[in-house]
Amino acid sequence: MKAIAFLHVALGGALGSVLRFWLGGIVGDKAGAAFWGTLFVNIAGSFAIGVCAGMRAGDFTRNFVMIGLLGGFTTFSSFSLQTLELFQKGDTTLALTNVALSIVLCLLGVWLGCFVGGQWKS
Repeated sequence: MKAIAFLHVALGGALGSVLRFWLGGIVGDKAGAAFWGTLFVNIAGSFAIGVCAGMRAGDFTRNFVMIGLLGGFTTFSSFSLQTLELFQKGDTTLALTNVALSIVLCLLGVWLGCFVGGQWKS
């Protein structure tokens, strides 16, 4: 691999992480619980990666956007921890709701993104 590819992934990852922190925080604060921000970010990231995949992204978009930016932006590890914490607090219904919504809506997001991206490809 070329060094520039590593740079693109690193820069995209840094930007994605900052965007996740900012946007996830805003949504979580407005909704009253951090996991809502994580769920929102994961759905948005799933949609965005679907758009890129549907467009058959080139190397730069794949490295900077899909692997870097969206890899830093989406938060499966945060989702997992927050779900575990909900279970540990005894809020099984909310924990299972978070799992179900995350899986269904993120899959829907990536499918819809692929469809939209496929419409934009040349």
